[in-house]
Amino acid sequence: MAKNTLLDIKRSLEAHVGSKIRLKANGGRRKTIERTGTLEEIYPSVFIVKLDEEQQSFKRVSYSYADILTESVEVTVCNDEGQVRIAHLQP
Repeated sequence: MAKNTLLDIKRSLEAHVGSKIRLKANGGRRKTIERTGTLEEIYPSVFIVKLDEEQQSFKRVSYSYADILTESVEVTVCNDEGQVRIAHLQP
């Protein structure tokens, strides 16, 4: 069951490769990290985000699909029509 859910999350991200996204990640100790960038690549277990230039701590970050499933990371796709949130949807 969880494997199908991870596959669904991966497929929903594949449709947005090259799109501008906003990440909201759990930084630990009640910290939330917000970053913006471009969804660069999709791999079987992780996805890569190239961060915007003004954020100079890292150039790229990677997260697993399980991070979205466990709600450690929230991904919002910013497109012309508005914003689309990629998240695990409970049945």
